[in-house]
Parts: sequence; C-alpha cells; structure tokens
Amino acid sequence: MILIDTHIWIWWVNQTDSLSDKHRRVIESHEATGIGVSAISCWETSKLVELGRLKLKTDVENWIDLALAYPGVRLVELTPRIAVESTRLPPPVHRDPADQIIIASARVLDCPLLTADERILNYPHVKLA
Repeated sequence: MILIDTHIWIWWVNQTDSLSDKHRRVIESHEATGIGVSAISCWETSKLVELGRLKLKTDVENWIDLALAYPGVRLVELTPRIAVESTRLPPPVHRDPADQIIIASARVLDCPLLTADERILNYPHVKLA
C-alpha cells in the first residue's frame, strides 16, 4: 500500500494537470495493493472548500464519498498510535499538524508516501513513493 497526500488525492480525483504522469503511474500501480487516504485528508479537503481555496463540482461530502470509492482506495483512520507518533516525529519536521498526521500515518503503516510537497520530500524520516 501507498499513502497519498491530500493534494495528490484531490488532483487525482479531479483529474487536474497538476498531477504528474509519474504520480499517476504510481497511483495506478498500487490499485491492487491499496491507495491509502488519511482521514485527515477528508478534513483538509473540507477546510479548503470552506475557505474558498478549492472549488468542487459537487458538495464536499458527496465528493469525499465518491473519492473514497475509487478503485483501491482505503481510508486510513486516525488511530491513537498515529496521533502519538505525529507528536514524536524526528526533527526537522514542519509545523503543519495535518502533514504531521499524514507523515505519522505512513511511518506507522510502514508504507511509502506519495506527495509533491517539497517540505515532505525533503524530510528524511519518511519513505517516499
């Protein structure tokens, strides 16, 4: 299984040009083994809509339901272990709590994380896809 960052999930589902061919290939190659989406990504997506930074073609709740039904997608719950791990990440980690939860999820699940976020790409304590 891989875990995909919130922006990758949004780009993939919305079929935007922001999703690179490499990212698309990685996602497609993991449909059989699992494409993890953190529960915090549902919150982040909802906040982006609330703040007017993301426009969807449908209601956010409906969008999330449809996006979680994509082939291979698995919702990764926010467990107590992930919550604690997010507070114990080795430095240097940036201060975004949602990203900390996503990084912690990948670490706890021992799976690679697919992201385009430079801060995460440069973080040496998480496996990348």
